[in-house]
Amino acid sequence: MTVHLDRSVDRLDRVFEEWPPPPRPASLRVLVSALLAGLTGAIALGDVFGGGLGINIVITAAAVALAVLPAARAAGRVDLAGGALALMALCLVGMAAVRDAVWITGLCVALAVPLASYALAGGRTWTHLLTGGLALPFAAGRMPPWAGAGIREAVGSSGPRVRPIALTALSAIGLVALFGALFAGADAAFRDLLGHLVPSVTYGSALWRTLACVATAGVVLAAVFLVLAPPPAPAAPPGRPVTRWVWAVPLLALNLLFVAFAAVQATVALASDKDRLLRSTGLGYAEYARQGFFQLVLVTVLVVVVVAVAVRLAPRGDAADRAVVRSLLGALCGLTLVVVAVALRRLYLYEEAYGWTRLRLWVHAFELWLGLVIVLIAAAGIRLRATWLPRAVAASGGAALIALAALNPDGFIAERNIARYEQSGKIDIAYLRGLSADAVPALRGLPEPHRSCVLGHFAGRLEGEEHRLSANLGRHRARAIVAPVPVATCRL
Repeated sequence: MTVHLDRSVDRLDRVFEEWPPPPRPASLRVLVSALLAGLTGAIALGDVFGGGLGINIVITAAAVALAVLPAARAAGRVDLAGGALALMALCLVGMAAVRDAVWITGLCVALAVPLASYALAGGRTWTHLLTGGLALPFAAGRMPPWAGAGIREAVGSSGPRVRPIALTALSAIGLVALFGALFAGADAAFRDLLGHLVPSVTYGSALWRTLACVATAGVVLAAVFLVLAPPPAPAAPPGRPVTRWVWAVPLLALNLLFVAFAAVQATVALASDKDRLLRSTGLGYAEYARQGFFQLVLVTVLVVVVVAVAVRLAPRGDAADRAVVRSLLGALCGLTLVVVAVALRRLYLYEEAYGWTRLRLWVHAFELWLGLVIVLIAAAGIRLRATWLPRAVAASGGAALIALAALNPDGFIAERNIARYEQSGKIDIAYLRGLSADAVPALRGLPEPHRSCVLGHFAGRLEGEEHRLSANLGRHRARAIVAPVPVATCRL
């Protein structure tokens, strides 16, 4: 296994090392589009450290998408599946304008990058999914010589075209600055509007805006590089089918083990006195539920690996072979869904006993997504061939994270912990105060004095107005709720 993994990594390294650049240098249109997107990023992201993420990153992502779209269309790389993945990546980035919780917005932005990269690179195989998802950072490293050649060509052979463009841009900027300053001096309301739209610039902010401009323009150029010259995906070595009994006996034994596990779980779940049944283990039912959850998650992941290996080794010479493959792999997928259900049930019982946390909710969502992947694999097994599966798995991951963000995780956690407090009288106020502003609407349901203690804490965190480009729906709603609440210091 280790030798095979090392060979796969070496093969992937060779792919990116031998990646040829586009046949022609970057065009003037691409360079101008990258510059405009960079200027947009510099304006939008200028106050990100002071105000945080919000509509600013959405504006920047939209500017990047608009700059890359003409090149993608000209290269014939725009199709339904790729467009859906790109739109999903934009939706993931857009969550930064809706949710205040850094942990969920960070996950969304982190997943948006490989999804967008795969959408730009294209492909239908698992190797395309792997190389395409990792390609954008490598494209950024290979892009500078290509972009530099385009700049030299534009300056050298297109000087008469570049000078009018530069003169036009400088004239527009000068006129807007001059008349904008005059209008600001003539009208206080207009001056206030400009104060929100054009923040003050210091040495530090100027440096950051320059970096934001360069980074945004670099993303555009890397994306266009990837569109024009996607990495060559290595062909997967052909599988070597083995004889039926060599393949079927291990899978049959694994299926029987899963059946035995499912039978034990059914016995425990249907028992009228679960604690008595589990007394020999030395654990209560909640501890029993907690003990095996992560092992069951690992079981689900390993089943995906087993199915992938089994499909490559499976004999498909005649109808009988194909029937055995479908039966054993279908049974394994079905029994794995039982394991997923058991794992989710265990985690739910533990959450009800000890409260909901971000980690528990995240793992809950991850296990649900693994169950969906198993269903997709089972569907692909009907025909023993599915070119749609890699894209479907990638899209399902993006859709699952969008659904989790739409749930408002911190608000959900707060609601469930408040409900648990009403039933058991147990609550962790310190943990609730550590949630994001997304939880504030739910935290209004706390009884006093907990309510004033927690909301007063958020009132202190949300003091002052943020820049309009950093606007965030979660923080906006929270400010409207905590504005009348005095800042409170409590030791509950």
